[in-house]
Amino acid sequence: MTSRAASRPVGTVTRGTTNPNRLRRMDRWIAAAHGAELRRAADPVAVDLGYGAAPWTAVELLARLREKAPRTRVVGVEIEPARVAAAKPYERDGLVFRHGGFEIPVPQRPLLVRAANVLRQYDEAEVAAVWERLCARLAPADPARGSRGGLLVEGTCDEIGRRHVWVALGPEGPRTVTFATRLGSLERPSDLAERLPKALIHRNVPGEPVHSFLRDFDRAWAAAAPYASYGTRQRWIRTVRDLTADWPVVDGPSRWRQGEVTVAWGALAPRGVPQS
Repeated sequence: MTSRAASRPVGTVTRGTTNPNRLRRMDRWIAAAHGAELRRAADPVAVDLGYGAAPWTAVELLARLREKAPRTRVVGVEIEPARVAAAKPYERDGLVFRHGGFEIPVPQRPLLVRAANVLRQYDEAEVAAVWERLCARLAPADPARGSRGGLLVEGTCDEIGRRHVWVALGPEGPRTVTFATRLGSLERPSDLAERLPKALIHRNVPGEPVHSFLRDFDRAWAAAAPYASYGTRQRWIRTVRDLTADWPVVDGPSRWRQGEVTVAWGALAPRGVPQS
């Protein structure tokens, strides 16, 4: 991943596929998990990195974050100039669009960078450097104020937002992995494997932690089959509750009811990769 000239954006043009409401699950998780950080900040800035051929995801991110933190501003960043030009008519109070890439062309350190479906086309070997670059741009932690700093949310979803998997990273590096789904679309939890982010998707093989996790997830799902008579949501909640016996699940029932589960990154990190 290199730029041809120092003044040019860092990265490559993505396919730009986007749909309204595609990132709603990710947005709602961000608002719940990071809303307090955004509210505490005097001028909270969030970046929608690689929003694609249409600006819907940036428009929606602003609306969802402002429900939790009304002062939030969103900057949509795209490496393709024509996409930036097409998005300009959608600018409004708190929402602007900029030409750029992984260098994040905003003057301040953002409290949030969301990079959804951006690294899918990159090689796995390139991911660590991209993460490091983006994390270095985040707002730093401030323990005196109880702040853990900015958040990078990087992951993948399907075209209509039924299935997501994302990694959340702070200035110090990766923290957690979240699996999120519309429960009615799920036959078994391992269906989410096809949406693993680039750092994990090629590691879903025997001997790797993420493969073991998905195997145990499917086993717990099968064991929870009797709860299906109470609905898929109750079966999912029971499944995740059983997972907590062996895996470091870091959220609770209020998120499980949304069709989510969040696990500490260190438990799923690829073999041979340093754990934060």
